[in-house]
Amino acid sequence: MSVPFEVMIGLRYLRAKRRNGFISFISLASVIGIALGVAALIIVLSVMNGFQKEIRGRLLGVASHVEVSGLQGPLYDWPGVARMAKQEPGVVATAPFVSAQGLLSAGGAVRGVMVRGIDPVQEDRVVDVGRHMVKGKLADLKPGEYGVLLGTELARQLGVGVGDKVTLITPQGNVTPAGMMPRLKQFTVKGLFKVDMYEYDSSFAMVDLKDAQTLFRMGDGVSGVRLKLADLFAAPLTKAALQQKLPEAWVTDWSDLNANYFRAVQIEKRMMFIILTLIVAVAAFNLVSTLVMVVTDKQSDIAILRTLGASPASIMKIFMIQGAVAGVLGTLGGVAGGVAVALNLDVIVPAIERLIGTKILSSEVYLIDYLPSDVQMSDVSTIALVSLLLALLATLYPSYRAARTQPAEALRYE
Repeated sequence: MSVPFEVMIGLRYLRAKRRNGFISFISLASVIGIALGVAALIIVLSVMNGFQKEIRGRLLGVASHVEVSGLQGPLYDWPGVARMAKQEPGVVATAPFVSAQGLLSAGGAVRGVMVRGIDPVQEDRVVDVGRHMVKGKLADLKPGEYGVLLGTELARQLGVGVGDKVTLITPQGNVTPAGMMPRLKQFTVKGLFKVDMYEYDSSFAMVDLKDAQTLFRMGDGVSGVRLKLADLFAAPLTKAALQQKLPEAWVTDWSDLNANYFRAVQIEKRMMFIILTLIVAVAAFNLVSTLVMVVTDKQSDIAILRTLGASPASIMKIFMIQGAVAGVLGTLGGVAGGVAVALNLDVIVPAIERLIGTKILSSEVYLIDYLPSDVQMSDVSTIALVSLLLALLATLYPSYRAARTQPAEALRYE
């Protein structure tokens, strides 16, 4: 199969040694600029995808897919609520919980905590916190023993370990002749967990459900029922269905509990895509200046081709092919480099940290202390298509200008 002469000449111009070395430099700079812009876009979006996936996974390690809570006060008919929830498609497990705030004290240290009362057996079916136990296990929580599981950072701040005693101070007070006095209860540390999220590791404690009901004077009631779904992205639909069946309850899903965070991530991802696409656009439109100089340099060649019968459309195709090839080379190089870096960030970032002698992400400031990466082919393909489109658009004006070249005018001074 013969190759169209437009393709042959366009590729020949791309390979040929030009008389003006500056044109070659500008062309190379355009290709490198496109490659760097595409690579930067892939790396940044992959890191943002990784952050979103990692944070979502860690949040769901301690937070359920859907929660059903009482509108006013405790939920007393929680077994009935759990049975009704299990009838919904996709609900695979349920677990009651008690949630309240308190103060934990040990020695001279005091820390505010979120206390969650759980049924160890049912809780392990709903969330993955059991996999994050550093010492002990959920089953170590037994009713009447007043044991507590602490986050590793919280235990460090309190200066306690497994087997030590801590005192829990609850907001509900006792009325005495001397006035309102806070309620105190001593707990034994039964285990430590680490979900690698500072917010939870430093301010989260779990106790047995029965102990929490007694401590917070809830009787047989609970704060709510937590649900696990087969598909976490079906949570909004399940929430809507349960809310209709349980108008006296308040139903939320995992996206509601962290709506601002996930909304912020989506907005940031869109804005970063736009900003970094402008970098690709600047590099792509450098092709305009390159092709304009090539057209000026090849005026006599264009005139000869026109006198030999080449149509304006054929001349236009020659220079469009030349610019498009540069765009394809830059895009392919950027995709290859960006994907390679994004897939190896777990090696590259620690090496940079060792080189500069400092930690890039601190767990006390950020939710996680390393750069995760999640390369999504939909993002890569979109970036590649946008880059190719911008490169193609950049070739239109120079190619149109070449097509309008008049042979007589071009050859007048030759």
